[in-house]
Amino acid sequence: MRRLTLLFLALFLFSSLTVSVGAEPHYAKWGTLAVAETQKRYHANIIDYKYMGRTEIMAKKSEEKFKLWLKSKDGHEFGVFVTVQYDPSTDAIQTIQFKVSDQS
Repeated sequence: MRRLTLLFLALFLFSSLTVSVGAEPHYAKWGTLAVAETQKRYHANIIDYKYMGRTEIMAKKSEEKFKLWLKSKDGHEFGVFVTVQYDPSTDAIQTIQFKVSDQS
């Protein structure tokens, strides 16, 4: 079931994030990573996704931020802010941070 959910989300993200035919937004790769890592960490269904933006911290560090809305198996809904820090010249991941929020 989790694989099916993750596959569905990956397909949804790919199709909904496409700006024009053949074009993929710069954050699509990081959004897919944020979804996969959040699914692994919280074992809950991801029911919504929002790209929050990019911050360039310094020459070798950028951040992509996302907010995901999850629903646990017991029906509890909560938000998770996911920040992916990486080296923009190599795309090497430096950190992935999670912050839980009960507010929408």
